[in-house]
Amino acid sequence: MTARGLIVAAPRSGAGKTTVTLALLAALRRRGIVVQAAKAGPDYIDPAFHAAATGRASLNLDSWAMPQSLLEALMRDAASRAEMLVVEGAMGLFDGIEAPSGRSGSTADLATRFDLPVLLVVDVSGQSQSAAALVRGFATHDPQVRIGGVVLNRIGSERHRKLVADAISALGIPILGSVTRDESLVLPERHLGLVQASEHGDIEARLERLADLAERHLDLDGIVKLAASPRIAPVQSAAAIRPPGMRIALAQDEAFTFVYPHLIAGWRREGAEIIPFSPLADEKPAESCDACWLPGGYPELHAGRLAAAHRFRDGLARFAATRKVHGECGGYMVLGESLEDAGGVSHAMTGLLGHATSFAQRKLHLGYREARLLADGPLGPEGSLVRGHEFHYASLTATGNDSPFAELADGQGQPLGTTGGRRGNVTGTFFHAIAAA
Repeated sequence: MTARGLIVAAPRSGAGKTTVTLALLAALRRRGIVVQAAKAGPDYIDPAFHAAATGRASLNLDSWAMPQSLLEALMRDAASRAEMLVVEGAMGLFDGIEAPSGRSGSTADLATRFDLPVLLVVDVSGQSQSAAALVRGFATHDPQVRIGGVVLNRIGSERHRKLVADAISALGIPILGSVTRDESLVLPERHLGLVQASEHGDIEARLERLADLAERHLDLDGIVKLAASPRIAPVQSAAAIRPPGMRIALAQDEAFTFVYPHLIAGWRREGAEIIPFSPLADEKPAESCDACWLPGGYPELHAGRLAAAHRFRDGLARFAATRKVHGECGGYMVLGESLEDAGGVSHAMTGLLGHATSFAQRKLHLGYREARLLADGPLGPEGSLVRGHEFHYASLTATGNDSPFAELADGQGQPLGTTGGRRGNVTGTFFHAIAAA
């Protein structure tokens, strides 16, 4: 099985990419098509919705954070398991960072590398014929990026649709959908983006409504016909980051949700076994494990329960006395002395590292990161480079006296100082690791 694929992109964030992508995924699955989803860039929330819509894990494809060989291997593996591959873009189609050609992290990088057509979702609210000028600009901006079709989103009326469609028809780019405004289909958001798929008790009903929307408003046959076979170089699959152990205790519940699927898949491919446990259920990491990984998530929403989870906290301390424990972002917050919630109440955390964090004192930290490791640890040997992403609102209110975990730079290589902490077998940092550089 080798999938044909396309990329769902838009001129900007908030244009409706995720709604259209989920509608398309749900409708294709309803038709019995084996569909695989992917997300451009480091986003870890949208892929969970993809998984709910397709019944299979989604994956991230990131042209800045991932080496070319990893990108090719992930695309090849994804295409080999499906009939149709749908990649949801990030931000605007050409948005990325200043970087060498093909390594900007933009959705356009993926369209060029894999020679995939783009289905452009255009929010036409507040305009009519002017939408044609916008589409023309996107179609001609980069000759290596092919706009294969357009979906008009937030149509106000049939007259509005006709004005826009008639103007775009002169460009020779097919309109493959016209979606009217429907606030009932908007997914709720919070501080890190969409409320997670696992927290929607009605997720199946929402997806059914989105599939209905696609059947009514998208030209599904035309979209399937638009898809093309990706151009993929033959490469060997490899772990993005070597497994930190061969039996890895992975915190997994409503407080710990943000772990990249390609990391877990790579660890399993290297022979590692993943043993999930729930700190919120006051579970401790299994004694049979040789490493523990606390991923990101929303510990700030569950700080009281985590503070009261004494079996988890005591068990993690015993585990850390002899084995590696690593926390990233939310996991790093839980490894500290305390966490202040949005109401200003401070809750005791595990105290395995000396820092303290606050969600009451919010500041957005966002962007690509490259870390040079300052000691051997779960992400690799001393001196090695790891690329990743930082996205959080929590702030450090106390740094503690632990040794720093890594020297950090932004996506352009500008130094940001040291980050994280390490003490004995325990390490942690705010940035999410994506791949070894």
